[in-house]
Amino acid sequence: MDTPLSPDTPVVNAAAATVEAAVAAASLDPTTRQCPTVDQSDRTVPINLRQSGPTPVQMLISTRVRKSPYWHLAHKAGCWRATVYNRMYHPRGYVRPEDGGAMVEYDALVNHVTMWNVAVERQIQVKGPDAEAFVNTVVTRDVTRIAPMRGKYVILCNEEGGILNDPVLLRLSEDEFWFSLSDSDLEMWLRGVNLGLGMDVTIKEIDVAPVQIQGPKSKALMEDLVGPAIRDVPYYGLLEAQVGGRDVVISQTGFSGEAGYEIYLRDATLYADDMWNAVLEAGQKHNLMVIAPAHHRRIAAGILSWGQDLDQETLPFQCNLGYQVPRKKTADYIGKARLEQVRAELEAGGEPYAMQLVGMVLGGQPITDYAPDFWLISGADAGAPLGYVTSPWYSPELGTNIAMGYVPYGLRHEGTRLTVWLPDAYAETAGAPVNAQVVPMPFRASANPSARELARGQGRDSAY
Repeated sequence: MDTPLSPDTPVVNAAAATVEAAVAAASLDPTTRQCPTVDQSDRTVPINLRQSGPTPVQMLISTRVRKSPYWHLAHKAGCWRATVYNRMYHPRGYVRPEDGGAMVEYDALVNHVTMWNVAVERQIQVKGPDAEAFVNTVVTRDVTRIAPMRGKYVILCNEEGGILNDPVLLRLSEDEFWFSLSDSDLEMWLRGVNLGLGMDVTIKEIDVAPVQIQGPKSKALMEDLVGPAIRDVPYYGLLEAQVGGRDVVISQTGFSGEAGYEIYLRDATLYADDMWNAVLEAGQKHNLMVIAPAHHRRIAAGILSWGQDLDQETLPFQCNLGYQVPRKKTADYIGKARLEQVRAELEAGGEPYAMQLVGMVLGGQPITDYAPDFWLISGADAGAPLGYVTSPWYSPELGTNIAMGYVPYGLRHEGTRLTVWLPDAYAETAGAPVNAQVVPMPFRASANPSARELARGQGRDSAY
């Protein structure tokens, strides 16, 4: 990694560079107008790049959006704000800003152990004699290589190669799989696919709701809950057990880059309190804290968030998921022809798409909360915006702001200098951009490295 930019390094033309000046050629008011200087010509629905700020509103809690089985428990634990994920209310804050906010939750995650209500990871079961063949048709990876009681991070693509979902796939048995969904509704698509395939499977959402147990003390806590058997569960391994006297499936997985597990509670609408309270009681001696999903830590680990860093118009190669497109899978799968075409174009030196996801370090005041907008990225000359930030946060370990974002394909190389238009609350000088630089991801080592991280560590090119 090149030496990160210093906040004191001057930005080219910074004295004249306001966000209005940077986009004046496009006659753009960035607070109310879309940004046409960012190339989104290969998207049907462009990302909304209006810089509208936090625009505070009160969320309406109603019956058309589901409450998870843990919703009342999360509220009791101090949840004060939420979003909607998979058409379910999703807690996104427990420690209030005046008490330190999300960075207090971060400290609990990296030093102790935390529990997250992630029931929004709805579980779609595929079961039946043709389950393996069906799942192998809808995911890019070779499902025949996943043994029972193991899991994998997978992607499902449409016929154009766009990523429909990037769930964790759990294989409970030879004929039963669970898709632990990211934020897009997959059940209806899977049912529609099988209307055409006519395979002998049933596809349905099941009454299973997970929580995540994440942090360096997670194994000790899990051993207190289920005994020494947890020691033998490998990364992405599964274990049938009981917590609080209720049946669960435990996986060694997580959304943080820290050591961690997920507890999938069966019959969750009946037994949520029993399992949750058992974890709270066992967690007292380990300094357990209930927190929101740690986007600040997953960014450092280079973990993507569907709908934020990728969507159904994003190709795997655009967002560093090229390793999910296997060269040796002989079975056909949805999107295979398009993905192999794109890979061939890349290997031939072509540019089959406009924008590439990159990691960046950037200046400015510490970003310690969620970004309400896709902040704009310019070149080193602070000219008209060319890209946008998807996921920014401050890294205490690195002592700098870090971010993922999309830039033109030609600016993807490590060491490339950029500028980012942060809101004045985070800017070094009001109205002026901060320096940024493209760096490798992940930004810091993970306790459980992903396949992409392992490939990089072994000197293998995972770009495609």
